[in-house]
Amino acid sequence: MKKLHIKKGDTVYVNAGNDKGKTGKVLSVAPAEDRVIVEGINMVSKHTKPNSKQPQGGIIKQEAPIHISNLNLIDPKSGKPTRVGYKMDGDKKIRFAKKSGEEIK
Repeated sequence: MKKLHIKKGDTVYVNAGNDKGKTGKVLSVAPAEDRVIVEGINMVSKHTKPNSKQPQGGIIKQEAPIHISNLNLIDPKSGKPTRVGYKMDGDKKIRFAKKSGEEIK
């Protein structure tokens, strides 16, 4: 399985595409496809048939996956986009922001 620099719950910045410049929270990660679903980013219209959840049916807006290369992690210290580095803390591997050196929880 691939190891990605972004995890569920991270706050990310979109650096390419229609939503360039926006930020959002990661809802889910699909490592096999290198794609991530981000809250409020890459919204698409989905046509649904009537069912028990949507008795009316119709068109609903939902987030679509976005490629991980179009995202940067937000630095916890400065609030700006940053790259991710890894370092060993004893026997534990931790992520840190390259801009500030701050550890990413």
